Amino acid sequence: MTTESTNIDALLREERTYPPPPDFAREANAQPDIYRRDPDEFWETEGRERVTWFTPFEQLKQWDPPYAKWYLGGKLNVCYNCVDRHVEAGNGDKIAYHWEGEPADTRRDISYADLQREVTRFANTLRKLGVQRGTPVAIYLGMIPQLPIAMLACTRIGAPHTVVFGGFSAESLAARMNDMKCQILITQDEALRRGRPVSLKSISDEAMAAASGVETCVVVRRTGTEVAMTDGRDVFYDEAAADQSDDPASCPCEPMDAEDLLFLMYTSGTTATPKGIVHTTGGYLVGTSTTHHYIFDIKPDTVYWCAADIGWITGHSYIVYGPLCNGVTSVLYEGTPDFPDKDRWWDIVQRYGVTVLYTAPTAIRSHMKWGPEYAQRHDLSTLRVLGTVGEPINPEAWIWYRDHIGGGRIPVVDTWWQTETGQILITPLPGVTTLKPGSATKPFPGVEAAVYDEQGNEVGPGGGGYLVLTAPYPAMLRGIFNDPQRYQETYWSKYPGGVYFVGDGARIDDDGDFWLLGRVDDVMNVSGHRISTIEVESALVDHQDVAEAAVCGRADAQTGQAIVAYVSLKGGQEGTPDKLAELRDHVGRKIGKIAAPANIVFTPDLPKTRSGKIMRRLLRDVAENRSLGDTTTLADPDVVNEIKDRATAEAAKEE
Repeated sequence: MTTESTNIDALLREERTYPPPPDFAREANAQPDIYRRDPDEFWETEGRERVTWFTPFEQLKQWDPPYAKWYLGGKLNVCYNCVDRHVEAGNGDKIAYHWEGEPADTRRDISYADLQREVTRFANTLRKLGVQRGTPVAIYLGMIPQLPIAMLACTRIGAPHTVVFGGFSAESLAARMNDMKCQILITQDEALRRGRPVSLKSISDEAMAAASGVETCVVVRRTGTEVAMTDGRDVFYDEAAADQSDDPASCPCEPMDAEDLLFLMYTSGTTATPKGIVHTTGGYLVGTSTTHHYIFDIKPDTVYWCAADIGWITGHSYIVYGPLCNGVTSVLYEGTPDFPDKDRWWDIVQRYGVTVLYTAPTAIRSHMKWGPEYAQRHDLSTLRVLGTVGEPINPEAWIWYRDHIGGGRIPVVDTWWQTETGQILITPLPGVTTLKPGSATKPFPGVEAAVYDEQGNEVGPGGGGYLVLTAPYPAMLRGIFNDPQRYQETYWSKYPGGVYFVGDGARIDDDGDFWLLGRVDDVMNVSGHRISTIEVESALVDHQDVAEAAVCGRADAQTGQAIVAYVSLKGGQEGTPDKLAELRDHVGRKIGKIAAPANIVFTPDLPKTRSGKIMRRLLRDVAENRSLGDTTTLADPDVVNEIKDRATAEAAKEE
């Protein structure tokens, strides 16, 4: 009989370290004394220096758990901070976005002055259509310039918005519009996906049929394909905007309170109603612009590329609001990493001279699977900082990224944060931190985090437990829209005293560095040992033939749960019984026999969302032989059915 542990077993050990390059460290925005600053002093100073206020704030924060307010009494406007003030400072000619359409010959450079004019025209058009301060707006667009322009237009006039990812279904779009009570929807005729058109307008029509509150639909022409238009409701943007002024004086920036609602970001859910995460104005803008400045070591000549989608929080914080507040030049890319070929990203890096690249571990592992030769075709020497976001990165993927994309010479910042946190919370600072592959290292200055056991005791170095946040910070969520009880129960009920339960497992090593162990929901209970998926996945990816791996648990009468691994091999290799045994032995040697998978399913790809996250829920459904849930957000929904067929075949062999 086994005794179940209440902590998460931390099995994997990584000994490689990489101190900051001396030349980089000397010129870095962050210097070692940044960690010695008092949190309140830090956020007050950054709040005054990072953002322009119409009315200065009078009080830094008010903390009445679980609710926080920041920069009380201050008034500002996000659009003014992201656009107008840069033009007023004489930087109107600076490029805000290099926009790269999916077709390789579709490109456009947008200066800050261009952005100001287009945002003003869009804001005036929205006002013409009845949008006022406080009018809720839904935005359902692909990665085209009109997406950040529409967001900024909303902020200019004080209209809270929700951006719905362009891969979501009509049902998902309708649920979000109904919850926020959106009166206007901004969409486009078609989006492009690997050369194929996707009719966002048709999906929008279906969603609006289930969202009776939407009175107006603004349609941006992307492909020019004819789409159905409903009289009295639908209007093409170019026609509505034809008589509208682009003079900024015609639409002054609305002064907003620091705690006014900026946007809702809905977390995607398949078994429960999506949660509308509330983000407000002042603290969010300070938090995102401050973290962006220090973590990516932003310089006046930085060319920054966050290769995410604006439909997720990463895009809001680190494609739109943070970078534009800092006046940086960014790349905005419409397409996928492998269209028309697998070197598309590296062509973009070379052509625009990208200096900072921020992407997801799953994207890095895809490039690993395709091989380094695609990157080798291009000059990537302009890169000076690499970043990762979305989930813990396997050490071998981290090393591959540093060696093959960074030339073995530049820092890799592995960042941890959430939709709910709004800003990066645990991260290296590239000029200060000694890097460890797979570790997000330390809390950002002004952020307080810890690892607790089930009873709420702090776990010492080496042990695994639950990541918690023990103090407020500026960009944190202000609640779940219209659902305070769910807000309390989801985040604040596990531990008393205003401690935020993150929902992730973690451990802290002897140097005080944090190692994320994945979602608590993904922890597997094997013979009384609570084993994180990320550690088993990292052990598998450590094998020279493995490009990607995803792990989940399935019910087992003897051990409680058995580990099932889905493995994609490099170079299109097919799995064999010998390779299966070899990988089991490799995991056993790397982290212990208790973690060796009971089953391994070899598959050419894994089910991922278009933002790059692996849908482990679907893999659990396959492992447990359950019916599959919603697959509409997957980049390739057919992958799951192929995996299911392979898993069935493997099970038949074992029987």
